[in-house]
Amino acid sequence: MKRLLPFAILAVVLAAAVALQSLQGRHSTGYEAADFELPDLAGRLHRLSELRGKVVFLNLWATWCPPCIAEMPSIEALHRRFAGSDLVVLAVSEDADGEKSVRPIVERLGLSFPILLDPQGALSPRYGVTGYPETFVIGRDGRVLEHFIGPTDWVSPERINYFDALLRQPAGPAASGQ
Repeated sequence: MKRLLPFAILAVVLAAAVALQSLQGRHSTGYEAADFELPDLAGRLHRLSELRGKVVFLNLWATWCPPCIAEMPSIEALHRRFAGSDLVVLAVSEDADGEKSVRPIVERLGLSFPILLDPQGALSPRYGVTGYPETFVIGRDGRVLEHFIGPTDWVSPERINYFDALLRQPAGPAASGQ
């Protein structure tokens, strides 16, 4: 019995962590998205507040996270599907060594959307991230509309319909800064 106790404790802790992540994902919408300014791999700065009036797909990930890497081709397909629209796709790498780890993955996968670098991991606590990957859909008004925990098929019919409908909604006065 004593040998099973550590496994039982681990199982309870893991179950609690999964339940907490699930609850956070369901209830963490409707708030003003935390502004940030982060560089991409070319050194160009991207600031969330400058994207008001657009729909922002914000993915937080890390190269050491297999589900994150597995999800990237789907994000690339979403980016290409909505190229030229008001959907801005951003992925923020939380890797401590920044470009050194990120660039080889980006090149290997042929990613064309902006990959931002946050080697200090400053953004994830501001969004309440508990694991990777986590994705936030931010509306034209700068508020978090959806929070997805874990990898997702971003080009499934359900997701494509979701983004199509979201992008058909006009930008209101608050979203356009008027």
